[in-house]
Amino acid sequence: MERFARPFVNLVGRWYPDAYVFAIALTLLTFLLAVALTDTGPLEAVDLWGDGLSGLLAFTTQIALTLVLAHALAHTDAVRKLLAGVASLPRTAFAAYFTVAVATSAASLIAWSFGLAAGALLAGEVAREGARRGLDLDYPLLVASAYSGFVVWHMGYSGSASLFVATPGHAMEAATGVIPVTETIFAPWNLVIAAVVVPVIALICARMRPGRTTPLPEHLHKVEEVPERPPASPGQWLEQWRLPTLLIGALLLLWLMRFFAREGFMLNLNVVNWSFLAAGLLLARSPVHYVRLITRAGSTLGPIMLQYPFYAGIMGLMAGSGLVFVMSDFFVRIATPETLPFWAFISGGLVNFFVPSGGGQWVVQGPIFIEAAKTLDVPIPQVVMGVAYGDQWSNLIQPFWTIPLLAIAGIAMRSVLGYCFVTFVASGLLFGVGLLLVGVLT
Repeated sequence: MERFARPFVNLVGRWYPDAYVFAIALTLLTFLLAVALTDTGPLEAVDLWGDGLSGLLAFTTQIALTLVLAHALAHTDAVRKLLAGVASLPRTAFAAYFTVAVATSAASLIAWSFGLAAGALLAGEVAREGARRGLDLDYPLLVASAYSGFVVWHMGYSGSASLFVATPGHAMEAATGVIPVTETIFAPWNLVIAAVVVPVIALICARMRPGRTTPLPEHLHKVEEVPERPPASPGQWLEQWRLPTLLIGALLLLWLMRFFAREGFMLNLNVVNWSFLAAGLLLARSPVHYVRLITRAGSTLGPIMLQYPFYAGIMGLMAGSGLVFVMSDFFVRIATPETLPFWAFISGGLVNFFVPSGGGQWVVQGPIFIEAAKTLDVPIPQVVMGVAYGDQWSNLIQPFWTIPLLAIAGIAMRSVLGYCFVTFVASGLLFGVGLLLVGVLT
């Protein structure tokens, strides 16, 4: 596997640009395709792109909160001990990569944002623990193992498309009805495919260990302590008193408990963020300690704030010009009842490069594949999950979702993505074969 991965690693290391440059190149490519393949004129394309730039502002804020709250939570005393405990389990380099991939998969199946944050943090802690034990670990491969574990997120409880069609009153209810998660996320065939993909991808990550390893960067080797000075005034004493953070954290925890009592175990990005906030407040030493943790975490936000508006513009241009319909319609035309879920997967993987948002992608692709499923008499849950599989699959080589993970991990994209090309190929084969079997057997 190391020999198989080496050309991809070398190719990405030499030719793959920074994620910001990738976003610019993708913007220009989308502009050219929209003008060439649709009736959109150049000036109209400029308008669609510019009007779309603000389309992800709320999402960008949510992701920014995820980053700083997860980063701060991970650096509280209790969570650092917990991560260190998990990181102490692997006794060999093979087990280290395997553990990071499996743990990230498990976290991603609970909530995608949790998987990204937990995976990056665990990779760093495993690298630190490995250095203490004398294990020869490659830090880029550890981070790649974490990101590869993320490939199953849309099969889990925060899957955007499956939650969308399970919500009463959703925009496509007239065509699909309400599809419960027992027919998508908890469908036996989805659980079986997930149970196969996770250990296979973890095994591949563990087998890709390079001959020459790269250790954890020196500036990440030790987690700096947040200094606290003895209080010199009543105001400083109040800042360093733990009770205020305990009270507000307990209040937020009470709200979360009442929310779950009303809605069931309903996870969305806001709920995940407030869960991170509640845990961070409850575990922080004091108000000033938590503020300092948040301040340190803020240094990870630059790439998010810079790149996501460009992706919002791409999404606006794709939807407004009809380019996304041109791409999806091609795969619908060549599909049969047995292959429609497979072609939904391939289409989802392609469109995800331009619309890297699970929910946004389903909104624009869903109507096309729902109509095709009804025409070909294919169960609609299969095409829902087909598009979802494609979305999570091409994330492995689409830099959009690497941004928060790499910001926490403190490593460049080109150091990681070569390994992800290998898991991209492997997971694509597994997803494709799985969906073809589902189509044939049902």
